[in-house]
Amino acid sequence: MPEFFSRSITRKLMLVVLATTFTGLLLSALAMLAYDIRTYQSAWLDDLRTQADLIARSSAPALTFNDPKAATENLALLKTRPAIVAAAIYGPGGKLFASYARDRERSVVPPVAQPAGYHIDGEHIVVYQQLVTNHELVLTVYLRARYELMDRLRNYAVILGSVMAGSLALAGMISLWLQAAFIRPILAVTTVAREVMQRRDFSLRVKKTTNDEIGVLVDAFNDMLDEVGQRAAALEQSNRVLEHETAERRSAEQALRVADRRKDEFLATLAHELRNPLAPLMNGLEILRIANANPALAERSREVMERQLRQMVRLVDDLLDVSRITTGKLMVRRSPVQLQQVIRSAVELADPFIRSRGHTLDVQLPSGPVWLEADATRLSQVFSNLLNNAAKYTNSGGAIRLEASVDKGRAVVRVIDNGIGLSPAMLTRIFDMFTQVDYSLERSNAGLGVGLTLARRLVELHEGTLEAYSGGPDQGSTFVATLPLAAAAAPEEGARPAEAAPAQRFRILLADDNTDFANSLATLLQGLGHELLVAADGLRALEAAPSFQPDFAFLDIGLPGLNGYALARALRANPATSGTVLVAVTGWGQERDRQQAQEAGFDHHLVKPVEPALIRGVLARHWDRQPAA
Repeated sequence: MPEFFSRSITRKLMLVVLATTFTGLLLSALAMLAYDIRTYQSAWLDDLRTQADLIARSSAPALTFNDPKAATENLALLKTRPAIVAAAIYGPGGKLFASYARDRERSVVPPVAQPAGYHIDGEHIVVYQQLVTNHELVLTVYLRARYELMDRLRNYAVILGSVMAGSLALAGMISLWLQAAFIRPILAVTTVAREVMQRRDFSLRVKKTTNDEIGVLVDAFNDMLDEVGQRAAALEQSNRVLEHETAERRSAEQALRVADRRKDEFLATLAHELRNPLAPLMNGLEILRIANANPALAERSREVMERQLRQMVRLVDDLLDVSRITTGKLMVRRSPVQLQQVIRSAVELADPFIRSRGHTLDVQLPSGPVWLEADATRLSQVFSNLLNNAAKYTNSGGAIRLEASVDKGRAVVRVIDNGIGLSPAMLTRIFDMFTQVDYSLERSNAGLGVGLTLARRLVELHEGTLEAYSGGPDQGSTFVATLPLAAAAAPEEGARPAEAAPAQRFRILLADDNTDFANSLATLLQGLGHELLVAADGLRALEAAPSFQPDFAFLDIGLPGLNGYALARALRANPATSGTVLVAVTGWGQERDRQQAQEAGFDHHLVKPVEPALIRGVLARHWDRQPAA
């Protein structure tokens, strides 16, 4: 039986679902059964005591006037209660006064009264109830009734068995549906990848069953198999020709083999990277099934599943970028951008990973603005890829440095680390598709091997170059990107026509934990004649705002201590700052982020890197505003 389940993840999932459902239902049934038995006993006992009390009070006069016949008639009324099989009334001394028995051959009335109370006697429950008046015992009532507990337990077991059978059947159907709708398509990708590796059959394809992100993944994977198959076919053709060709053709054959090996390694890595999120996703599904009474546990499970799904979406995005590179569809949209702003955006993207690895990051930027004609988003992706690559292949506690300068009419950006370095052979191949620096099983950050390829292609689309340098293994690495400067520098922020300059001097609160960004923006606004108050976290900004009474507040969303949304709500709630114009300045720019900012009370939403013209535009909208006193 264990081997039957060990060979199939689907059977394991089914076993986990059914086992957890059965265990949960069994424990619930036992608890409910214990509660029902206790409740049944308590209710039956209360009923007998009430009946005994009624008999005692109605028979007290008969005992007083020594009328056993009247007492016997009172007891005979118990014929309407079939469950009561015997009853008796005893005098103050405990002597039998009158009795009643439904079945005289099987029911025995004790000759002497017992102390007040009850006990279970086999299939019967016995109750002794005393009537006390003025602290004197008047009489004692004895009742003996059938205790139909076993019949009740049998009926309860039938009901519970039916419920458990139905619940297990429903849990099995839900498990099958989830497997078919979510897990099986991904397992199909990994299965085909493994079969391609083992059988070298590149005609295999994964059947597409959905049009969501998993469907996109299946399409991208099948496209990859097409390309691999074409390369394999070309390799086979080359092998037949190379028998009669020169040494140059033999070199070409070797190049094809290397490319084919990289494809194989890519397929193996892809299968590995896709399997990693599956375990927490399946665990999360099981937790959601059994955590209905624990919202906190269910919420944590959903957060884990969301992180793993985002990881899978990132893999899909990488595959799509690979497809765009191989098909020549990778495009850039150029506009005037400032190099410093692009680098700061890239640092913000890479900084969490760099910190998680325990590295230090030193950023050196030119003092004056350096303008490029470039796609800010794609260029930021290039530099963040280089920073992530440096952090990935540097042992914990390493040092990373980013230097930007201008040399002979071109912008030069260097990313330097003291990591594992590159061998001379690897320097010539590091930018090839699917190349991995570390092929060991112990590597903790492998990826798909497309980051540097994508970075070089993006730099080339900007008419630039990207090169790698290293003194050898354990000597660190240096990546140098050069980009052409813009034909004409963008106008200085202060070059606005005099008639368009603001007539007022505003008070502006600036809250951002990025010191470089905060200081540069403060310098810009001060140069426009405004009064600035800079805070590095949300709590300091909230504390200083009422006395400063700002006309504008430029707030980052990811503030330490108190995030930007909470800070905006607090400022709106304070009469001293309720009229302040609130501007969100953040790296989060999706429509959902803009909606959250609006709900929090923000008037404007700007996405980093922010062009100075946008900031001046926000101020210009409120030039007719009466500045704070």
